[in-house]
Amino acid sequence: MTTTAPAKLSTLDKWLPLWIGLAMVAGIALGQFVPGLSGLLAAMEVGGISLPIGLGLLVMMYPVLAKVRYDKVAAVTGDKKLLVSSLVLNWLVGPAVMFALAWLMVPDLPEYRTGLIIVGLARCIAMVVIWSDLACGDREATAVLVAINSVFQVVAFSFLGWFYLTVLPGWLGLDTQGLDVSVWQIALNVLVFLGIPLLAGFASRYIGERVRGREWYETAFVPAIGPWALYGLLFTIVLLFALQGEQIMSHPFDVVRIALPLLAYFAVMWFAGIGLGRALGLGYARSATLAFTAAGNNFELAIAVAIGTFGATSGEALAGAVGPLVEVPVLVALVYVSRWAARAWFHEDPFAVAR
Repeated sequence: MTTTAPAKLSTLDKWLPLWIGLAMVAGIALGQFVPGLSGLLAAMEVGGISLPIGLGLLVMMYPVLAKVRYDKVAAVTGDKKLLVSSLVLNWLVGPAVMFALAWLMVPDLPEYRTGLIIVGLARCIAMVVIWSDLACGDREATAVLVAINSVFQVVAFSFLGWFYLTVLPGWLGLDTQGLDVSVWQIALNVLVFLGIPLLAGFASRYIGERVRGREWYETAFVPAIGPWALYGLLFTIVLLFALQGEQIMSHPFDVVRIALPLLAYFAVMWFAGIGLGRALGLGYARSATLAFTAAGNNFELAIAVAIGTFGATSGEALAGAVGPLVEVPVLVALVYVSRWAARAWFHEDPFAVAR
């Protein structure tokens, strides 16, 4: 990935689905055949945050956020259609869609249903930056939308959890389930997975351009650090599947039951985002960003909340663990669908609009 329109994909990008598939298999194999590894990874936590996974996410996010031209962010904040659309999709439509799918597709499995609803409430503030970047979305728009989601996540997550697990089911005559999660836990999650890489990315661009100039920064520094985003992604996937692989392998049929509503959710939200962006005339880059921001979820927060509230061996925790199992390959596939849609629906070359 570079800041100019490439003639063709790099080997790393071209074979990304293969690398991700191998990373998933490697993670599950490590978790199964290396005694005590999953326990060791689970024990390396501070404040409910897995340090190895946190490191992988930081390595993944930093190169993408270092590419953002922060002097152009103000132009994004003036795009009211984009901002309002993102808020509606993320905080009104997304949780409601997951609530409906969970009750329609796993009505007989209350623990998994609750876990799915928690996944729907944890809006993406981490991996969406790399999905949007791979799809040639608008980096500045991604940075703004992710920042807005982080603020709403701190103030709205607990309230929405109470509403969708207690209030709304009560109104509908359905089973109710409480959710006890600290606002400080959510704020710490946001600080680590967004605040640190965002600050590092801004500092890199500010210092790099002041010392060597924008041309050097974008033609030498950014290409040099670019591949580390995918290295961080692959490292994170290996660790996630090593940590959750035992649960996934020991409950294969339950995994399928959980995966189906997740698959439907990611597809519905992505197509809603890209379709709404096209209808509003946002152009391909911002429509792609809107779509991936709406479809992605903060699996790290969902897993942490499920484990902290219901326990590491609970059905809610398993539902959270299945989240990345489905999200990663589905959103990788949607990256390629998005590039196709750029030409077929927007009549734009996705690489020509990438900066």
